[in-house]
Amino acid sequence: MTTVTVSPKFQVVIPKKVRERIGLRVGQKIHIFELDNSVLLVPHVPIESMRGFLKDLNIPPFERELDREL
Repeated sequence: MTTVTVSPKFQVVIPKKVRERIGLRVGQKIHIFELDNSVLLVPHVPIESMRGFLKDLNIPPFERELDREL
């Protein structure tokens, strides 16, 4: 576990190892959530970068139930 100090301006430095591990870049947006007296920082991922990420997922074809047909 890494410990950081909150500055007088309520700023913290994200340690280099953490930045590298999650691929954080300079200027990248981060979402902040409060969760049970904790702070959760989640890097923003643009929706455009998610295009096609499910293409190799094997999902069986959808079959409608007989009582649901029009």
